[in-house]
Amino acid sequence: MDTAAIRKTFLDFFAAREHRIVGSSSLIPVDPSLLLTTAGMVQFKPYMVGEEAPPYPRAASVQKCARTTDIENVGVTARHLTFFEMLGNFSLGDYFKDQAIPWAWELVTDGFGFDPEHLWVTVHVDDDEAAAIWIDSVGVAPDRVQRFDEDNFWSMGAAGPCGPCSEIFYDKGASFGSDGGPAVDDERYVEVWNLVFMQYLRDDDGNILGDLPQRNIDTGAGLERLAAVIGGHASVFEVDSIRPVLAVGERTAGIAYGDDAKADMSLRILAEHARSATFLITDGVFPTNEDRGYVLRRIIRRAVRHAWLLGIEDEIMPVLADEVVGVLGGAYPELERGQDATKEILANEEARFRQTLKSGLTQLDAAFGDLGDGDRLPGPVVFKLHDTFGFPVELTREISTERGVDVDLEGFAAEMDAQQRRARAARHDDQGATGAEGAYRDIADATGAEAFVGYETTSDFATVVGIVAGGRAVESAREGTDVVVFCDRTPFYAEAGGQVGDTGAISGDHVRIDVLDTQAPRSGLIGHIGSVVEGVLHVGDEVRLDVDAERRRGIRRHHTATHLLHWSLREVLGEHVRQQGSLVEADRLRFDFSHYQPVTPDELRRIEDLANAEVLSAEPVANYETTKAEADAAGVIAFFGEKYGDRVRVLEAGRHSRELCGGTHVSNLGEIGPIVVVSESSIGSNLRRIEALAGPGAYAWLQSRRSLLGDAAAMLHTTADEVPRAVEKRLGELDEAHKELRGAQAKLASSAAAELVADAFDLPGGGQALVVRHDAAANPKELQRLATDLRQRLRPAAVVLGAAFGGKASLVGAVSKELQDRGLSAADVVRPAAAVVGGGTGKNADVAMAGGRDGTRVDEALEVARTTLAGWAG
Repeated sequence: MDTAAIRKTFLDFFAAREHRIVGSSSLIPVDPSLLLTTAGMVQFKPYMVGEEAPPYPRAASVQKCARTTDIENVGVTARHLTFFEMLGNFSLGDYFKDQAIPWAWELVTDGFGFDPEHLWVTVHVDDDEAAAIWIDSVGVAPDRVQRFDEDNFWSMGAAGPCGPCSEIFYDKGASFGSDGGPAVDDERYVEVWNLVFMQYLRDDDGNILGDLPQRNIDTGAGLERLAAVIGGHASVFEVDSIRPVLAVGERTAGIAYGDDAKADMSLRILAEHARSATFLITDGVFPTNEDRGYVLRRIIRRAVRHAWLLGIEDEIMPVLADEVVGVLGGAYPELERGQDATKEILANEEARFRQTLKSGLTQLDAAFGDLGDGDRLPGPVVFKLHDTFGFPVELTREISTERGVDVDLEGFAAEMDAQQRRARAARHDDQGATGAEGAYRDIADATGAEAFVGYETTSDFATVVGIVAGGRAVESAREGTDVVVFCDRTPFYAEAGGQVGDTGAISGDHVRIDVLDTQAPRSGLIGHIGSVVEGVLHVGDEVRLDVDAERRRGIRRHHTATHLLHWSLREVLGEHVRQQGSLVEADRLRFDFSHYQPVTPDELRRIEDLANAEVLSAEPVANYETTKAEADAAGVIAFFGEKYGDRVRVLEAGRHSRELCGGTHVSNLGEIGPIVVVSESSIGSNLRRIEALAGPGAYAWLQSRRSLLGDAAAMLHTTADEVPRAVEKRLGELDEAHKELRGAQAKLASSAAAELVADAFDLPGGGQALVVRHDAAANPKELQRLATDLRQRLRPAAVVLGAAFGGKASLVGAVSKELQDRGLSAADVVRPAAAVVGGGTGKNADVAMAGGRDGTRVDEALEVARTTLAGWAG
């Protein structure tokens, strides 16, 4: 039974038992507490913790998952993976242990064909209920049911749902180890199914906070491990969804898998990490130095390093990605849609890291050579490799382990702390969350979802169904009270998808609320945040809601303009461009996207031209609802970080831009007006940002630039068209003037030097010294040039010059090489003199410069320098 058959058997089994078959969610989770989707239940978590009402009571899915907690073991063992598919069936407050356990046994034995005589079961040490079901209902022999403590308690690895679990193990046979079940030998007995009974909620520290609002079931298994056991394979790398990718590494390296243990490990890492990187990039992760982007970068770099060890000198990651798409594209069509972009990103990242690898390995080899027996690789060396050469600390540690060398990770951490000393910005503003969350939940439970009518209108009548003030639900709020107001329907748009929340007013009989923002504190709730400016507002009041229509028009223009710019960016730069964040306001927009180099002025012009051509086409803008599956099949682009349900809203902005979006938009592209990109910049590794204006704001910006151009033309006594030529001409004239000035200054300096040498005096140990004030110098730099010129004329000599510029003192000392060899340092001569004027200097023995606040004491400082030189007995 191959992986495709296993997927089908699993989904068919639970579809026949009234489970909704739900497609895999993205590897980028909506849950802000997670970097990546690590389990099948992640997309169902809001239903399990009671944040949202489940749209169905039962579900089953084959979920893409990524975990890197055991990345060092990937390739080393036969079973560890960073990317895997998780089969899962879920009860969302519906059935519990009494149905989940018999179904699991039926699927494993009848569906997948496991011999019951080779199966063992584990339960949590305190879960008598599960043990009784296994023994009494299913018929498992009591001596085949074993109890464990922590091993049979499941959590997400972070705050969230948790509970006891029960597992089914397959006995591979006596040749693989000792008899006695999973408690005796975890190599002989392999887990093939896991049932999690989600009953509790825990915090980040692992403390149980209490029962979940409903009891849930999450059962399932890793597809690859299951396929390995069913197929009788020694490792997951032999299953049909991984082995063909590994074979590409074999052919490219010219090495047969199984001939060399060290090469086998590298081949396994190449195959596994290629799968992981391909899926992560397809789902919108881009290699960066932070968060999930760094996870991806680490995976790619580890793979490239092992390609290097295998002697693969040519580009390998895009080739492996092609094979991943070929093997898994049927199950995950998004792989084929993003194939070209994925390969481009992988090729760019691999090429960069191969250069890093060359320089980093050279430095690391040199560092190993400096170590004595038993020495640790010093933290500062590890930090330099990381900071200067871009060599990941994880890679340094892995290579050091292979060499038998310990790494001073504490020293590395100290260096990082000393360099960074900055706190990361909080991911979310949790202001008032603990106090108000209960109030929001109660309002949602009592009233259900609010109806949003803002696509059709900016004004409507509604009933107040909830008021929150001071973090708690209240029945009324009087003038001067800050409130969050909830109604049964509203035209106000709550901030989402980068679009800011609406502002406006709520009014009724002798009451008015100024709405300053609109947010969605829970799914289905739209909170109007503001202040009661007149009268008293009560729950149950009939009110009129008026969105600031002019502000909304500006937001619509900029939001639709964002979609046009996203399309034009992908047209000009390539399909690897993915939205990484956005901000849409009434008077501007900001769009963050993945790209690995600065956007050139010519590219920016083409991007702007394409977007404005779409505006001029005045094509209609259409919004419609469809299923997520249909949207995916049609190639509609999903925006980064957004959560989508079964039904999604599609925006078609003209003939080219088709994206999922629940925001508000213009009805015709012509309503946007001109679009002007006003800046483009880097916001991180492989991340760029453009800022743009649309409509009246763009026109005003263009007018201001036209005015500036007119002013420049007037100052240059030319026309606007001739400004560039006139500036070029003036710059040429200025360059010639500077050359003439430098020539004149050189002559003056030479003349001054000829006059100043007359004041030189002999040093006691031989050579000459000159200490003199020279205010005729134009600046400290010229004073330095004069000092070195005089040193050359008097050689061997020590020269100290002083001057006052703008009320501040400037000193410079210059000492010939011959005198330096005898122990005289320019810094030692200048330092005591600099102290007189309130300054200091460095340690340079050749030329030392100093500045001071007190320009009135230059003569005193020079006298100190004269005394120092006169007393030198070198």
